[in-house]
Amino acid sequence: MKQKLTRLYLIMVFIILYAPIVFLIAYSFSQGDTMTNYHGFTWRHYQTLFSDSRMLAIVANTLLVALLSSLIATLIGTLGALGINRTTKRVTRESLLTLNNVLMVSPDVIIGASFLIFFTMLKIPLGFGSVLLSHIAFEIPIVVLMVLPRLREMSASMLDAAQDLGATTRQLLSQVIIPFISPGIFAGFFMALTYSLDDFAVTFFVTGNGFSTLSVEIYSRARQGINLEINALSGVMFLFSLLLVGGYYWIQQVSQKRKQRKRGAIS
Repeated sequence: MKQKLTRLYLIMVFIILYAPIVFLIAYSFSQGDTMTNYHGFTWRHYQTLFSDSRMLAIVANTLLVALLSSLIATLIGTLGALGINRTTKRVTRESLLTLNNVLMVSPDVIIGASFLIFFTMLKIPLGFGSVLLSHIAFEIPIVVLMVLPRLREMSASMLDAAQDLGATTRQLLSQVIIPFISPGIFAGFFMALTYSLDDFAVTFFVTGNGFSTLSVEIYSRARQGINLEINALSGVMFLFSLLLVGGYYWIQQVSQKRKQRKRGAIS
């Protein structure tokens, strides 16, 4: 009985989470122009979407910012996690972690306004550069939090054994530490990519004339009235998100199989 109630609860949760998404995507195939009634199946709104040069340029801007910021944030965040993990003083380590988590717990509106004031004071023009820097800044703490647990799981005896065998610092990092923490690095990258694609509040503050991202553009168009082209775009982005999740899952499975093969070869 308890197991049935648990399953029923999970089913209800997933229905509540996914019903609005399914409703949104279903109307992207409607022949009508509003979401009041379904008027039959059509690809018209997707054709309109892929012929909209402005929207395609904004999609390219969004993906470019997301990929660049995620790569840079993953590199900086991984180095930051290594530095925090090597800190021997507890007070210093806790202080660094606290500073790292400030952007995680601060409201997005405060972060966006702070970046806007910062860029304005330094006379940095708002646009691609300001959005990229802002995304890197709030993605770094995410990567650090993803990588740190893997570093803490690493056995000190494994590092000592590698050093006893004559491994240099560079070899220790590239052949022992990085392979071990790679699941955390990939998790941090995909989380940073997702946060960048989803962000609206911070981007809204720091974007300038002539540059926009999907979240800001959808908000601007939604204020002018519901357009089923937005539904079509939502369907495409949902499919892209599923591909990201599937890619991450596949990488995790491949990594686990490699570990199992290595363990089998050693034994």
